[in-house]
Amino acid sequence: MAVEAMGTMIGPIVTLMGAAVIAVPLFRRLGLGSVLGYFAAGMLVGPSVLGVFSDPAAILHFSELGVVMFLFIIGLELRPPKLWAMRGQIFGLGLAQVFGCIALLTFASMMLFDLTPAQAFVAGSGFVMSSTAVIMSMLQERGELASAEGQKNVSILLFEDLMIVPLLAIVAFLSPLDHGGGGIQAALVSIGALVLLVLAGRYLLDPFFALIARARTREVLSAGALLVVLGSALLMEGAGLSMAMGSFIAGVMLSGSSYRHQIESDIEPFRGLLMGLFFLAVGMSLDLHVVLAEWRLLLAMLAVFVAVKALGIYAVARAFGAGNLTALRRTSIFAQGGEFAFVLYSAAAGGGVISGRENAILSTVIILSMALTPLILIFADRLLTVEKSLEGVDPAMGLKGQVLMIGFGRFGQIASQVLLLRGIEVSIIESSPDRIREAERFGFKIYYGDGTRLDILHHSGAADAEVIMICTDDRRATSHIAELILAEFPMAKVLVRSYDRSHTLELRRMGVDYDIRETVESAYLMGGEGLRALGAAEEDIREGMDEIRTRDEERLALQEQGINQPLKDALDKGVTPEPLSRVRRMIDHKEKTD
Repeated sequence: MAVEAMGTMIGPIVTLMGAAVIAVPLFRRLGLGSVLGYFAAGMLVGPSVLGVFSDPAAILHFSELGVVMFLFIIGLELRPPKLWAMRGQIFGLGLAQVFGCIALLTFASMMLFDLTPAQAFVAGSGFVMSSTAVIMSMLQERGELASAEGQKNVSILLFEDLMIVPLLAIVAFLSPLDHGGGGIQAALVSIGALVLLVLAGRYLLDPFFALIARARTREVLSAGALLVVLGSALLMEGAGLSMAMGSFIAGVMLSGSSYRHQIESDIEPFRGLLMGLFFLAVGMSLDLHVVLAEWRLLLAMLAVFVAVKALGIYAVARAFGAGNLTALRRTSIFAQGGEFAFVLYSAAAGGGVISGRENAILSTVIILSMALTPLILIFADRLLTVEKSLEGVDPAMGLKGQVLMIGFGRFGQIASQVLLLRGIEVSIIESSPDRIREAERFGFKIYYGDGTRLDILHHSGAADAEVIMICTDDRRATSHIAELILAEFPMAKVLVRSYDRSHTLELRRMGVDYDIRETVESAYLMGGEGLRALGAAEEDIREGMDEIRTRDEERLALQEQGINQPLKDALDKGVTPEPLSRVRRMIDHKEKTD
């Protein structure tokens, strides 16, 4: 019987994992992000489609541990002084955005959907609570979590998490079944739990981990980390706060601990798995029967709530000094509801503030808005592009010089020094205005120009230049520039920075006069320095480096001629890296004597 029960459990789990493994890479390949892939996979196996899982609410509750662990890891990165420095953003920007959007959404719900003031307040307050899971995942996926704007987003999310307590107290007060007699008592319990958790983190956590570290067993330390995370979350949930807030505070308290990095590496695998499960559970919770029966009302509510919340977020962002582009980006990130709305709506339904039908409709609106967030961000990235400001930057026009250099990144900056030191007249064009302005601080005169355009090359003096050096760091752009120059300016010597071995072969096929892979010479020098550190003679070092250079050139020549493999295949598929010398053991064994 136990084996049959286990088989009954494993089947749905395998189906769920299979759906995620197929959907997530597919959605990422399509540029839609992993979050939307998890939503789609969850909806597919949920009760509304295949019906593999009939109780998504239970899975959703369990998978909230992913959000809990995510906030714990975020807390580990925010030491108390840094968090204290963010207090103005948390209680200034966060408070203004939450209260402003609640007022706007409540008013819109009363005017457009004929809800009572209490129902409208609950509907608006739930939608104000943005999805911590979705926003944190998107920020991490895009590498924006540590940026200044990313920290402001984290501050807003923290304030929204804190707001769940007073909002639940207000819902209890609005309930016709219980007029909030325990509201003050619940607030006191929550404050007491917060104080208890902070004191425990301040005085008990570090000694606790020092004690279990003496066991010198990795799994015991992992168990201790999980105990702290889950215990903090359970304490906060019992006090009426969010579990995520409890784990975040525990993370902040441990941020200065000497065990921080070990704890983070132990928690990370659980966090990723459970976060994925959370998004799957949200997808399962989408009731397609409600969508089909109430689609007009759902679409209207979704459009109005997103538009009104977006208006509030944009207005608050501009009021707090954000530029137009920054305000629009923040709006695109926060213009959705979140997982804490499910808690608020369930409490309101249990207290009789909203009906079961209204709970289902509002919860579905939240899920749809969460699913739309990745799509909104994709459109925002395409529409909200930063226009290059050319203020104070001179375009390439009528330049004359013995050498024309295209690209003034790290490679071009170093290469130009040799020429300028000898008084060679060098014309330099660069497509980044910021880089041009930075170079001017050090006395360089760089002109703005896109080397992939033939007219810009003419204006840059390519027709008169004796040498043209292509120092750009984009492989495709470099090849295009080289092709243009070789066809239009055949009298100039063309020297090119190549990306890798296959790029070198491609450039040589075109007929460039000289190419160098961007890392090869520095790698030779590093190897030579290694020999020098081991006490090798200078002559041996030079011979070794020359021999490797010679072998590399010989192999490139063979590959260029297509002897090792057809050149077309090499260029299309890439060249497989191979060692230039036979690999030998580098351990000397002493001779054994009888």
